[in-house]
Amino acid sequence: MRLRNFAAEGDTRNMMSERRKTVAVVDDDASMLKATQTLLDAHGFSSIGFSSAQDFLHRDARMRVDCVLLDIDLGGESGIDLRRRMKTQGCKIPVIFITALDSTAVRQEAIGAGCVAYLRKPFQADQLAAALAKALPAPA
Repeated sequence: MRLRNFAAEGDTRNMMSERRKTVAVVDDDASMLKATQTLLDAHGFSSIGFSSAQDFLHRDARMRVDCVLLDIDLGGESGIDLRRRMKTQGCKIPVIFITALDSTAVRQEAIGAGCVAYLRKPFQADQLAAALAKALPAPA
């Protein structure tokens, strides 16, 4: 199933003037990071990869990010803690959590930290598409 391509869904505006939505992918698993970026790029999104919470936090401030696809277990760092820090700093970028270590407690903690979706790895393209549609609604 294809990811939602916002520029191709009956939008009659000039596609040349539309900016592709940028999704930051934060995952310490290099193969998952690359695969997710490839999937996003193939379906009309720009993607930027970060292998740690610190890399994401220290990104160029001019870099526009429309959504963050955030791994919960970042090799000793917590994606949930990063999300909390983002909220404390007033960051309103929507977050989609991804994890291979699913449990009711982790899911509840992630939802409490604030996310628009929660996906268990490995996720299907249509699950990611639904999460992105929720995080990045098409303009009216």
